[in-house]
Amino acid sequence: MPNRREFLAAAGTAAAGGLAGCVRVGSSAGSSGESATPDTTTVYEATLPSVVGVLVYGPNGPVAEGSGFVGPDGVVITNEHVVADATDVRLRFEGNEWRGATVVGTDAYSDLAVLRPAERPESATPLPFVDTDPEPPVGTDVLAIGSPYGFDGSASEGIISGVDRLLPAPNEFQIADAVQTDAALNPGNSGGPLVTLDGDVVGVVSSAGGENVGFAISAALATRVVPALAAEGRYDHPYMGTSLLEVTPAVAETYDLADVGGVVVAEVLAGGPSEGVLRGADAETVTDGVAVPTGGDVIRGLNGDDVETMADLSNTLALDTGPDETVPVTVLREDEELTVDLTLGARPQPS
Repeated sequence: MPNRREFLAAAGTAAAGGLAGCVRVGSSAGSSGESATPDTTTVYEATLPSVVGVLVYGPNGPVAEGSGFVGPDGVVITNEHVVADATDVRLRFEGNEWRGATVVGTDAYSDLAVLRPAERPESATPLPFVDTDPEPPVGTDVLAIGSPYGFDGSASEGIISGVDRLLPAPNEFQIADAVQTDAALNPGNSGGPLVTLDGDVVGVVSSAGGENVGFAISAALATRVVPALAAEGRYDHPYMGTSLLEVTPAVAETYDLADVGGVVVAEVLAGGPSEGVLRGADAETVTDGVAVPTGGDVIRGLNGDDVETMADLSNTLALDTGPDETVPVTVLREDEELTVDLTLGARPQPS
């Protein structure tokens, strides 16, 4: 029996042959009938058996609804915020087949959770994550499949409309490397897959940011977090122990920087990994009406990667480092560029 990828590849080739020389916009096929990207209906039908509705019960009854999908080793992946208050979880598979599930791991800092169903239908096979080297670019066609407002088997079409976004997480931290999409996302889509037309998961739907703006936890971050949640019930994020401020034009003017780029260390937390290594601000001034902390290091590089924005720093920290690793940090300090070695800690659990 062909797997999902083989099925989609065959469907794409068949579609190309049936177009009689026409090519769908965005397809790589030519008039000779070479392989084409499968249409959205084919992708939906191939993916749907692996997508679930998630119904969460608390002590006094139902408290939340969301979506999820079958991932590696048959676990179900969803959002932490969907199952945060769960005392019992039920999963609805295609065909209105319900199964119980156990929460085996949650991580508020990535908004990911892993559930283990008591059993799952044979057709509910794991969805693969997309190849993230390189990550799919802006403009890639995607489908969001899930259960908005409790309507199972719902799909919305769009594109990847942005990458490397930062999303709010507990305790004033941010989720790195989020994927932005213009596919319609509504309450209940949370935790469902955002898939390419090859049927690969590019992100785990997390939030709707506004009209035609929604977000998903990237495959790159999910593939780091999910295995740890499945095996150990938790994931330890790397932690610098600093409060940071992205360099803006006002900050660049205050620090007399030649260009706008980098991240200012506004505060070094006592007892944290950066104490005695990085220098925090010790004063404040007002530039163009903006209060700017002064005297702090300006981070321009981390672990060999340039840091121009907060997203650059967060993505490198989240995807390329781990607790107890020692990484080089390039900073501007009192008009001098230097590199210091920082041994990262593990981010404290949310309060």
